[in-house]
Amino acid sequence: MRVTKRSLALAVVTTTALALGACAPSPDASEDPAPGATADGAEQSDDEAAGGDPIDVGIITSTTGPLATYGEAYLAGLEAGFDFATDGTGEVDGRPLNITITDDGGDTDRAVAQARDLIGQGYTILAGTASSGVALALAEQAAQNEVLYISGPAAADAISGVNEYTFRSGRQSLQDVATAGSFIEPEGKKVVVFAQDNAFGQGNLAAVQGVLGAQGAEVSSVLVPEDVTEFTPFAAQVLQAQPEMVFVAWAGATSGAMWQALDQQGVLDGTTVVTGLGDVATYGAFGAASEKIDFLNHFFGGAADNEVAQAMAEHVEGAGGTVDLFTPDGFVAAQMIVRAIEEAGGADDVDAMRTALEGWQFDGPKGSYEIRASDHALIQPMYQVRLVSDGNGGWTPELVAEVAGEDIAPPEAS
Repeated sequence: MRVTKRSLALAVVTTTALALGACAPSPDASEDPAPGATADGAEQSDDEAAGGDPIDVGIITSTTGPLATYGEAYLAGLEAGFDFATDGTGEVDGRPLNITITDDGGDTDRAVAQARDLIGQGYTILAGTASSGVALALAEQAAQNEVLYISGPAAADAISGVNEYTFRSGRQSLQDVATAGSFIEPEGKKVVVFAQDNAFGQGNLAAVQGVLGAQGAEVSSVLVPEDVTEFTPFAAQVLQAQPEMVFVAWAGATSGAMWQALDQQGVLDGTTVVTGLGDVATYGAFGAASEKIDFLNHFFGGAADNEVAQAMAEHVEGAGGTVDLFTPDGFVAAQMIVRAIEEAGGADDVDAMRTALEGWQFDGPKGSYEIRASDHALIQPMYQVRLVSDGNGGWTPELVAEVAGEDIAPPEAS
């Protein structure tokens, strides 16, 4: 399998995503070149396999910028997934995979330019990106040029069903919210969404209303202006509402002060408080409140105990990495790409590749997956998690329960 990586200039953009990792500060973006790339952007490759003509696959994701850590986890999973799906050969039906990785830096215009360049070179398979805005723009390119596109960690619900050429290898926001609802029986319960009064917070409120409200919950909100630094009055509003559940959606540098206020005012003691658990770098962000919060989770190392998860962990850790939140998204993308090529007899027949993925049921790192044929939503398990002290001043996730994929399947996109 030949891998080409291009190190591009840093581009910092603002992004939003629902639920997962929303309540912990984002890790600092890395300006180092991607693993395997030189600092000046020179190309380097693995040993090229002999055999038939290579099959070109373009991966567009962040290796610099604010989502770099997500991109790194995705790429680690992708490498492990290709190794698993090709039995270590890097080939499909005797043809080596030529994997070209470009860095979108989280920038939509740059990602679109990269996609057009790859498509112009004849690539018919594209995958990747952690940014929902980038993913939607790449989906548009896929439809216009009739190529296969498999988005990565990007969580926007609009990706599912956007067009017949677009799939996803990760979860979507509606699955996050449905997992939050698994902590209570929503019907007849009061649910308060505690969030910032911006597009991010309002989006979370809409998702909770759409999912838990539809299940009979009485949904209200306490939306906090972004410039607020004293959260005690807002925590008091939550207490006054007397909810059975508080769904917290928060991003940015005020996360620590916000959680401290909720804890000091007794919100965490008197009700079920649910938020998303992000990547390894954020486990320490909740401070003393950690043990009082119920976390919904997409994945953490050790969440699943099956042969595929074990194979993924062995490969990633053997390469010196750590299994993280979005490692499975890369792994599953590789499984989907290999499946599409195998069933279509190559990458020339995009319609055959699309048909090969629609309705496919398979075993992945989280267990049982299904690509819903109608809108390409990826039905998969999610997790209830708690944080526990690691005995060294830090925190580590512990599995509470697995939530079956069919129980939290998103409504079909129209």
